[in-house]
Amino acid sequence: MSSVSAPLLPAPRYRRFRVALLRWACRIVIGGLLRIRLEGRERLAAGPAIYCFNHLNWVDPLVLMAVLPVKPHYAMFGPKEADMQHGGRNRLIAWSGFGIPYRPAKTDLLETSRRVTRVLDDGWVILIAGEGRIHRGERELAPLADGPAYFALRAGVPVIPLAINGTSWLAFRRGVRVRVGEPISPNGRPTREGVDALTAQTAAALRALTADFADPPQPGRVWRHLTELFNDWPEGGRPELGAGDAAPDRAGGAAG
Repeated sequence: MSSVSAPLLPAPRYRRFRVALLRWACRIVIGGLLRIRLEGRERLAAGPAIYCFNHLNWVDPLVLMAVLPVKPHYAMFGPKEADMQHGGRNRLIAWSGFGIPYRPAKTDLLETSRRVTRVLDDGWVILIAGEGRIHRGERELAPLADGPAYFALRAGVPVIPLAINGTSWLAFRRGVRVRVGEPISPNGRPTREGVDALTAQTAAALRALTADFADPPQPGRVWRHLTELFNDWPEGGRPELGAGDAAPDRAGGAAG
């Protein structure tokens, strides 16, 4: 019941100064600590689209803000807490104005879908961590939620896979790669079969984009602490490589 009454963010609203300040900070700070490169820039969307990215670390959304071009406007689903007034990350998303409100208990799916469609109709790109959780290995991929595919089919916009590699362990000036995949056009209506098919296509694309990136060694104590600073492991702590929820999916991808 508490998730139903908790305050939601208003619909995304482009605040030019705040967004510019956040992106500048990401480029200076994150871009100064890590060596980020963007591959496949030409495949980025000029108009509305769903960017579905894999999720290795709390810093991933900041990496994307540092490396993606200024236009079009971006919106992002926030962390899993329903009350966006709690926690530094939530308040930052609320302050910046690009968060899409939703209730993690999924008690407002119809309203969330309407918000998403309105944002896409306005020409924005929506960033979604498709797995809905972080995972351990650079080449692992936890099962994708059906939200990105459903929203894309409902709005008739492409899903563009974004593969982030190099953030499973952070270290000073360690290389981070953001690789843009080929846009995947939706086909048909958001039926169960259509959503499952588009989700499977997106997962296969992300696996292919990350398949050549080796797992980095652990850094020193300070950088290990920074890596885990805001990570929320569903297992209660960082699992061994190949031992988390992503392990079965990784094995299936390797077998395929």
